[in-house]
Amino acid sequence: MTTTAALAAPKAGAPLERTTIERRSLRPDDVLIDIAYAGICHSDLHQAAEEWGTAIFPMVPGHEIAGTVAAVGSEVTRYQVGDRVGVGCMVDSCGECGPCRAGTEQFCERGNVQTYNGVGFDGENTYGGYSQQVVVKDAFVCRIPDGIGLDVAAPLLCAGITTFSPLNQWHAGPGKKVAVVGLGGLGHMAVKIAVAMGAEVTVLSQSLKKQEDGLRLGATDYYATSDESTFETLKGRFDLIINTVSAQLPVDAYLGTLAAGGAMVNVGAPSEPLSYNAFSLIAGNKSLAGSMIGGIPETQRMLDFCAEHGIGAEVEVISASQVNEAYERVRASDVRYRFVIDTATL
Repeated sequence: MTTTAALAAPKAGAPLERTTIERRSLRPDDVLIDIAYAGICHSDLHQAAEEWGTAIFPMVPGHEIAGTVAAVGSEVTRYQVGDRVGVGCMVDSCGECGPCRAGTEQFCERGNVQTYNGVGFDGENTYGGYSQQVVVKDAFVCRIPDGIGLDVAAPLLCAGITTFSPLNQWHAGPGKKVAVVGLGGLGHMAVKIAVAMGAEVTVLSQSLKKQEDGLRLGATDYYATSDESTFETLKGRFDLIINTVSAQLPVDAYLGTLAAGGAMVNVGAPSEPLSYNAFSLIAGNKSLAGSMIGGIPETQRMLDFCAEHGIGAEVEVISASQVNEAYERVRASDVRYRFVIDTATL
């Protein structure tokens, strides 16, 4: 067993505290990772507050993990000590069902094992990346190319793949017009990736306060959805909408901005159901869809793509002592655009 420093929520809604946790001894197919940086995802806040159902406490959040290999199990051949690696939202799956064999482990029929607030197939609770070391099955470790700094790479393991996957699946590229709803942790990555894919990108946000950022990141246009004329102006414009916000939206109005055959894909997860009129889809052969992270092969493709195009997250690196303040700022949408914990400060 390895003892490592960590930040944990002792109970639902409680401030995170410094603690120590034990990581399992290396199995033959395990990798021990020295964590350098851990991103703070909005889902960390939801789970630490037990807003998404019954949770496991004490909880060590964090599923945006970047670091280097410290040791490998006896059967590991794909990684060696010193390699730059990352871990995302899951750390195991059955490996045998159809989705697992297809490289979409997030849809494992037995249920994938979450990086934290989960229970492994061995019955042990999982603890996440707000710590200095983690032990992960080698099949769920991704290689971080040299072209990306570890600090800006950490959020790619969640925010990056969450937006890359639908952009990839719905063929964002030259000649396609893509709208990104919301310019936050997910939205800013969607803009960067869609632009790198060659699409023409528009940001749709409640106000214009982040317009300068959106255009700097590569968007061609930026519209305030609070302006009543916006949806009329944009009627029938987009081939694809990536909705990154976890809030109630007038879905029919957004569907109205799609061209015939277009799709609106939700990656945000509002707590209340969204409603829409079926004719908003039928009238233009349009689609309303969802997307959940991506499998390990696609996550590696995303990292390679980001390295090739010089893409990393926009981050604010913080110390462990600032994490509770950072949680409050995330709740207030006061971050541009991802907090990343320097785990050396633990």
